[in-house]
Amino acid sequence: MNNIEKGKLGEEIASRYIQSKGGIIIEQNYRTKIGEIDLIAKINGELVFVEVKSRSSINYGYPSEAVNYKKQRKITNVAKYYILDTFKHPFQFIQKFIYTWYINIGKYISDLFFY
Repeated sequence: MNNIEKGKLGEEIASRYIQSKGGIIIEQNYRTKIGEIDLIAKINGELVFVEVKSRSSINYGYPSEAVNYKKQRKITNVAKYYILDTFKHPFQFIQKFIYTWYINIGKYISDLFFY
């Protein structure tokens, strides 16, 4: 399985997991000229921006290590763009970011990080 396939599988697992917990997937692979967010969901009435990192092992580091400050800023900026572009009253939203969802291919989701 190549990295693109692993990434797509990880996003699908994360999407199904969110839905199994009552969440609603609003967007998948939301792209703008400034960046991309893997999943945008509504969970417990909150708008949640999800960055999925899929790993088959931790030989190349933990998923949270792949979401450095630069990537966090990019996700934040894309999320702001989405809110401003999508909603009539954008300032009513409190943003919750899930930067990393660790998907261990072939096993359960093992870590979930909230920021």
